[in-house]
Amino acid sequence: WKHYSNKDRFDFRHEIEYGITDRLQLGVYLADWRYEDKDGGDSKADYKSSGVELIYQLTDPNKSAFGSALYGEVLVGDEKIKLEAKFLLQKNIGPLVLVYNAILEAEWEGESLDNLDESVGVWENTFGASYQINPSFFVGVEAVHEIEFAEWSDAGDHVVSVGPNISFRKGNFFTTLAGLFQVTDVDGEPESQLRVLAGITF
Repeated sequence: WKHYSNKDRFDFRHEIEYGITDRLQLGVYLADWRYEDKDGGDSKADYKSSGVELIYQLTDPNKSAFGSALYGEVLVGDEKIKLEAKFLLQKNIGPLVLVYNAILEAEWEGESLDNLDESVGVWENTFGASYQINPSFFVGVEAVHEIEFAEWSDAGDHVVSVGPNISFRKGNFFTTLAGLFQVTDVDGEPESQLRVLAGITF
């Protein structure tokens, strides 16, 4: 859920992940869609895209000084194509886990896939710290820094959001709840966000 000054937006993603090897993981996004509720009563639901991701682990955080991985994602929808690359870092210090993601996105949008006349690049940095209270419960904090480049040339405003998170794991089930609050006051960007991630492993 993202709250803007003039609307609320709910983004949904359904994903199946499969470990191909001990180091390589495949993810399939069945459907990304959103529901928007704008001021004045104008609301709508839209399918956005489907896609795949690959994550390749370079080093294991439990065996090396740092855990690291490479991430690639491709999304295709009726009106857009998106590519995303990440470099993932993780440091375990006893019950404390520190993470950093460097993210580069490229997105093309238009009225149809045959007419993608808008392009934008996004550089993003995410930081997180999580502390294990017990084997099932974690608490932490995260921060996101983002800057967009319209047509890969004009840099927009720096957007920074910060907030807490909590995680719960029991058996094959896991869930994480995270809240982010914008601290930079940039118009057109979410003022606050609430993210819920839930999954079951087989």
